[in-house]
Amino acid sequence: MPKPEMVTMSMRELDRLKVIQAVVEHGLMVWRAAEKLGLSRRQVERLVLRYREDGPSGLGSRKRGHESNRQLPPGLEARARRLIRDTYADFGPTLACEKLRERHGIALAEETVRRLMIAAGFWVPRRLRPPIAAMLMGCEPTRCIYVSVATGRLSECSVLAIFLGAIPVSDSSIRI
Repeated sequence: MPKPEMVTMSMRELDRLKVIQAVVEHGLMVWRAAEKLGLSRRQVERLVLRYREDGPSGLGSRKRGHESNRQLPPGLEARARRLIRDTYADFGPTLACEKLRERHGIALAEETVRRLMIAAGFWVPRRLRPPIAAMLMGCEPTRCIYVSVATGRLSECSVLAIFLGAIPVSDSSIRI
């Protein structure tokens, strides 16, 4: 007795198989099957033909087990990751992508470079970064100047509340 064939299918493909089997074996009308599956009559007829030719495995995805069309060429991802690690680790994904294209002739999409940098730990998306600590440099009743500890940038902001212990500093002591 021949060993039964093992077929891998998603739940959607299994539902499709049951309906197509009902068409072939139990005489379910093609238009009813099309209605149940949300397909055209012609597509259901194609599926019935494929089921009759290949059996249940004919209704599974034909792309299963094949490489993706969007896959990078072998070695390109490793080469780009190595260049980013060695030369552009402190760059953002957009600038790193531009430099890879200009200096090394590696044309990757910004999102691909972003994905590589996140996976390698070279870059963290803004929404996942910890809050930036700021150091108060000077304060008047309506304006403050602070320096971001992470970036070293000077900024001016409006004070919404004056905290106890804040020492007013004259403008002459702030050097920008």
